[in-house]
Amino acid sequence: MSDLMFGLRVNDFPVDGTRGRAFVDQLLNYIASAGPAYTSLFVSDHFVPWAQWQPSDTDLHECWTTMSFLAATFPDKQIGSIVMAVGYRSPALVAKMAATLQVLSGGRLILGLGAGWKEDEYLAYGYEFPRAAIRIAQLEEALQIIRRLWTQSPATFEGRYYRVRNAYCEPRPEPIPPILIGAAGERRMLRLVAQYADWYNLPGGDVARYARKLEVLRQHCAEVGRDYESIIKSYLVECVAVAQDPAEARRWAEKSPFCYHGGAALVGTPEEVTEQLRAFVRLGVRHFLLRFADFPHPEGAQLFAREVIPRLVDKA
Repeated sequence: MSDLMFGLRVNDFPVDGTRGRAFVDQLLNYIASAGPAYTSLFVSDHFVPWAQWQPSDTDLHECWTTMSFLAATFPDKQIGSIVMAVGYRSPALVAKMAATLQVLSGGRLILGLGAGWKEDEYLAYGYEFPRAAIRIAQLEEALQIIRRLWTQSPATFEGRYYRVRNAYCEPRPEPIPPILIGAAGERRMLRLVAQYADWYNLPGGDVARYARKLEVLRQHCAEVGRDYESIIKSYLVECVAVAQDPAEARRWAEKSPFCYHGGAALVGTPEEVTEQLRAFVRLGVRHFLLRFADFPHPEGAQLFAREVIPRLVDKA
């Protein structure tokens, strides 16, 4: 049996001007229509739209609230963050929220964490935006605190940026949620992956870029004594435009700003998209997180589930 997994990168803001409950219904109908082949739902962590083409007053759902709602609404899906910025919530609070959601969801949480990057968002919501080296150091302390709260009772940690003293996190999560780190920085971020992550996610880029990151990650794992193969590799594709007619796939891609904002894009027929993804499977990627260009229409996700996933699984 193949160990390949496929998840939906859930839209946290509308692409067609939909607002309020209408956007919620749009999301729910889309996820339900996409079908059971997608076993996970991943939500990004932003407070204002990050796409330049979006009006600043566009509806946007907060990450943790959305994950909790989706976990209750879709009890057959894993729920994850892609990824939560370390600066927006205290690590101890994140540990407590994650432990609670893990218990309430029956063990379906994947906790995605990152160093944060969107300066205007930090400042708009009253957070300081330290330089990258500090944000990465904060992430490392947060990872230690979260693990400690999940495994020790009470837990104490004294760091440069964060501290907890005799903190209880009951009920502790069972099982302990996997921690996903989204990272591209080779010197420090990938070392954190080697030290602390259960999953590694690369947000976009081509096969050569991913291969380079994995080689660096392998080196870090050797240096810290970590089993490289124990880390699940995932790949975020911000735009999938798939159709039986290649011209139609290109039209969907041209309509979707996500295909051209700098992230990864897969465009073509089911056969062409399959071949593009096989290159990542050969690298060791086992979980694909996908945003489809024709959202909120489900036809692309349905076609992918019907014709791409079986091709990949059969030869994995």
